[in-house]
Amino acid sequence: MTAITSQTRAILFDHDGTLIDSERTHFELWQAIAREQGVTIDHDFYCRVMAGIPVKQNAQDLVSHFSLSVGADVLAEKKYAAMRDFLATQAFPLMPGAKAVIQASVEAGYTLAIVTGGSGLSVRRTIEKHGLDGLFSTVVAAEDVVRSKPAPDCYNLALKQLKFSSEQAIAVEDTVHGMQAALAAKLRCVAIPGDYSDGQDFSAATVTYASLQDWCAAELND
Repeated sequence: MTAITSQTRAILFDHDGTLIDSERTHFELWQAIAREQGVTIDHDFYCRVMAGIPVKQNAQDLVSHFSLSVGADVLAEKKYAAMRDFLATQAFPLMPGAKAVIQASVEAGYTLAIVTGGSGLSVRRTIEKHGLDGLFSTVVAAEDVVRSKPAPDCYNLALKQLKFSSEQAIAVEDTVHGMQAALAAKLRCVAIPGDYSDGQDFSAATVTYASLQDWCAAELND
C-alpha cells in the first residue's frame, strides 16, 4: 500500500520531527521550565505525553500531571519566550534527506504545504535558513487555528487554502497526534516515527516508513 494515489495533488508536511530535527531541543527547554517548578520530565514522559503536542496543551498537561500551582498560561509563555530566544540566532537543522525529499516532491509536480502544531516563526526560520523559499504554497501553524493537533482544524484550513479536497492530498507525520489530526481530516497519512515517537501506535496510518528517504524512494522515485 502507498499513500500517494492517482488522485494525489498535494503533500502536507508536518514540521517538527518530520522536516526539522527539533524534538530534543523542545524536550530540553521543557525540562528546564519544569525544573523551575521543582519537577522532572523524563524522556519516557515527554515521548508519551508531550511530543507532537502544541505548547498550550503541553503546559496544561504539566500542570495537571504534576499538580502545579503555576498557571498553564505562565508555563506556555515561558516556552514561547525560550523558543523565540533560540530562533533569534538560528534555525533547527533539517532532518536527514529532508531537502532532497522536498525537491523531489516539487519535481514530481505536487503542491506542498507545511502544517504544524508549532509556531509560524519556526517555519519561517526553516524556510529562510535552508533555502526553501517558494517551495511551499501555504503554511498553517499553531496560531492560525483555535484547536491544534490532534484536532483536524490545521489540515482542514490547509486544504481550504490550497483549494484541494482531502482525497487530493496526503499528510506526512512523525507522531501519533499528528497522524490523528490528518486522519480526522480524512487524509491519507504517511507515518515516519522518530526518536521521540517510535514507541507510539501508528497502526492506523496509511503506511509507515523508517525515514523520509525510504518514503521518497518508495513513492516519489517509483
